[in-house]
Amino acid sequence: MTEAGTGEIKQADIGDLADRFLKACHRHGILAATAESCTGGLVIAAMTDIPGSSSMVDRGFVTYSNEAKMDMLGVSKATLEAHGAVSSEAAREMAKGALERSKAGIALAVTGIAGPDGGSAEKPVGLVWFGLALTGKPVMAEKRIFENRGRDFIRRETVRHALTMGLDALAK
Repeated sequence: MTEAGTGEIKQADIGDLADRFLKACHRHGILAATAESCTGGLVIAAMTDIPGSSSMVDRGFVTYSNEAKMDMLGVSKATLEAHGAVSSEAAREMAKGALERSKAGIALAVTGIAGPDGGSAEKPVGLVWFGLALTGKPVMAEKRIFENRGRDFIRRETVRHALTMGLDALAK
């Protein structure tokens, strides 16, 4: 849902998505983990806002720096040097690392440029790469470029898309 004319996602909508995602995890008998950069922990926060989430959430990795991505998730220095932190390759390695370094059966990863600075012609503000690792399935990545309506908007849209991506993966 959006507020009339603003296009901004209401917090209640994100809460609903988080609740639906956790219920899907419960149905599959798996725990969830996150690996977050540009959202700084907002995806895991949306999940842990749900009462009873401790039975479906294992952990969240907030890996804002490249060093954290390497140390906590095993993202390779070669990947970061060749492709950058905001790339398909980094998002995949973040999701894979979160799955391998947790007791989770699904891991959601986000890395992007929320602004207001840091964008370029090649990687504009609003660019976010999403990674998803699900036990027994190939790691996947998706790219989105959100309209630059400010940092808060980009981060909320990122949370919404990550949760939707997780829901879609568990529905297959």
